[in-house]
Amino acid sequence: MITRSKLVEQLRDYQIRSQHKYSALTIFSPKPHITSRSDVAVATLWALLFTVLLLSSCMTFYLRYSRLSFINVFLLLLLLIRLRASRQAFARKKERRLLLPLSM
Repeated sequence: MITRSKLVEQLRDYQIRSQHKYSALTIFSPKPHITSRSDVAVATLWALLFTVLLLSSCMTFYLRYSRLSFINVFLLLLLLIRLRASRQAFARKKERRLLLPLSM
């Protein structure tokens, strides 16, 4: 059943998403939506770390240090998995907060 609070929350999410155009940075943001400048800064730092790891992986593979290259690729995958897990945790936390009764 659609309740008024869910509609209000969906409208608020839509307004937040349409207000900021940081679609490229949302991949690297630990939160599902970028809402403040600090979220932009955190996403930018994660993007820079990803880029540095990717470039160092390519360079080590080019210079025939394959073991070091595979370690860098492994770190890249861990970074992406960690960011996805934190986004999902924030989404679960948000859903749980919506399920609390209004009297609390």
